[in-house]
Amino acid sequence: MKQCQIIQEIEAVHLKKSVPTFRVGDTVNVHMRIIEGEKERIQMFSGTVIARKGTGLSETFSLYRFSYGAGIERVFLVHSPKISKIEVVKTGKVRKSKLYYLRGSSGRASKVKEHIGGKEAAKAQPVEAEPAS
Repeated sequence: MKQCQIIQEIEAVHLKKSVPTFRVGDTVNVHMRIIEGEKERIQMFSGTVIARKGTGLSETFSLYRFSYGAGIERVFLVHSPKISKIEVVKTGKVRKSKLYYLRGSSGRASKVKEHIGGKEAAKAQPVEAEPAS
């Protein structure tokens, strides 16, 4: 067995099964476990995904948001045990794989158009059958 196959098998044990599909441009809420002494609490960080890098256990994504007069960018590991949940709030319509141009922008300039329709919308809204009369 080759060395990279062994590493992939070891990493497969630690990969999360319940990671939602999200892309660059989407607005997401990340629920993180914060440990303060003996207590544990959940803190939410919401922002726009501006980059995704890597594969497997070392896959990361960067979130950006502008709040209280300052731009905040934070990098998260997708399969980190500190992340309890990732929620996709809205999907963005972008044409680039990295949105680094959003850094330093605020207000309306930092907004990404929402992607409405497509395959995801069809799956989310089931079509109800008309009652037979």
